[in-house]
Amino acid sequence: MSVRFLSTVAAAALCASSAAADYTLHIVHINDLHSRIEPINKYDSTCKAEDNAEGKCFGGYARVATKIAELREQLKDENVLVLDAGDQYQGSLMYTTYKGDVEIEMMEKIGFDVMAVGNHEFDDGPEGLLKLVDGVSFPVISGNIDVTQSNILAGKVDNHVVLEVGGEKVAVISALAVDTSETSSPGEAVIFQDEIESLQADVAALEADGVTKIIALNHVGVKKDMEIAEKVAGVDAVVGGHSHTKFSNTEEGAMAYPTMVGDVPVVQAYAYSKYVGHLTLTFDDAGNVTAATGDTIVLDASVAEDEAIVARVAELAGPIEEMKNRVVAETAEAIDGERGSCRAVECAMGNLVADAMLDRVKDQGIQIAIQNGGGLRSSIDAGEVTMGEVLSVLPFQNTLSTFEVTGETIVAALENGVSKLEDGAGRFPQVAGMTYAFDASKPAGERVSDVMVGGAPIDLAATYGVVSNNYVRNGGDGYKMFRDADNAYDYGPDLADVTAEYMAKMGPVKIMLDGRITAK
Repeated sequence: MSVRFLSTVAAAALCASSAAADYTLHIVHINDLHSRIEPINKYDSTCKAEDNAEGKCFGGYARVATKIAELREQLKDENVLVLDAGDQYQGSLMYTTYKGDVEIEMMEKIGFDVMAVGNHEFDDGPEGLLKLVDGVSFPVISGNIDVTQSNILAGKVDNHVVLEVGGEKVAVISALAVDTSETSSPGEAVIFQDEIESLQADVAALEADGVTKIIALNHVGVKKDMEIAEKVAGVDAVVGGHSHTKFSNTEEGAMAYPTMVGDVPVVQAYAYSKYVGHLTLTFDDAGNVTAATGDTIVLDASVAEDEAIVARVAELAGPIEEMKNRVVAETAEAIDGERGSCRAVECAMGNLVADAMLDRVKDQGIQIAIQNGGGLRSSIDAGEVTMGEVLSVLPFQNTLSTFEVTGETIVAALENGVSKLEDGAGRFPQVAGMTYAFDASKPAGERVSDVMVGGAPIDLAATYGVVSNNYVRNGGDGYKMFRDADNAYDYGPDLADVTAEYMAKMGPVKIMLDGRITAK
């Protein structure tokens, strides 16, 4: 069924002339693709070609395109919307190389109906979002950002859109996380409004024009989506992003798809191109949802890759090899990142990466950096440093995570980090902004002592700002105590980019072991 954009006035006129009981709407959706143009492995990183050939990989735009085309064909006589809940940008070398051009090209190949602005669409400032908005042929919307004071975005981002779908009008409204000014670079001219107040105002305006079917396409995270579903009267369904939450009716540990908040279904489709969501809504004659069903669809090897997109992606990948050879810094001496060092004692690479993380977010009130030694995969030789070398150290596409925990939690994290020294486990904590000592002869859980933050003894009751990588923050390497951290944000820039940029501004890099970790 075709989708047509309507003005509010035209939409109101349509409503007066058509109404049908038992109207069914299919919403096909993705979110947080984060530049995973190529297939991904089970760790959500770019998959090796040989692993993809062996059927071990997921997603990538060639599979996303295939699955959405299949669903459109299956539902060709039905009412269908294809939606993206934001964050196409940032997360792979495709974005680093092409700065949005590839994401725009791929989105146009699929032909989305509406996209929500994600926070990472601002990673290259308002200009980055402008490129996206001007580059695609469908609306890119956000209801709670005021861009009227921006000399480049004014008039470019609508707060909602009304579509004709199968003779009925369907409105899509949107909200973006209000802390985007802290997690990205929208600039001072983009003004954020409260998500719930903004969405409620949009619903009121639409209902006044006779719109009875309203979908919230948000980039605010699942917790806020649940609150929106509860508090914003008139919203019929919430399709979300930002928190990378797994919804599934078959996978263990996932949220139910959909999760109902009262009568309002809430859905999301994880991230990184691994899933496509399919939500089916049934409306009564008054525009109320009477049924909501569906599930996410995993894009594994059983989903064939679109051959034309595979060929195009291979073509685009060529200059990335050139980028890997680009010189980004210089070292005065070799930087030790060997497994035997970084998983057991203070190591030079651990100091470099932890210092780079802390330097990147120090103006956000962050005091401590913790990097798992197992995330450091190689050393760097003296002399010129290429981006390929940095990527050999940090190959996992981990992103910066910031959060707040108590001193007691930090000590527990350090105890976890030194709990499996005997095994050479990757959890060993390399740090910045703090010092600690450990005694491997003591039982695990009783090894850490002399913890200092900023030169003062740690206060177990105080709250500290911490930066780590998204793997550690989400409980990887045994750091489960960080899962419930306050004010957690896991989707900062790639750790390899952060490290390369830090090295570049240092001049010839020479890393000293300064006693921040002491083995007793």
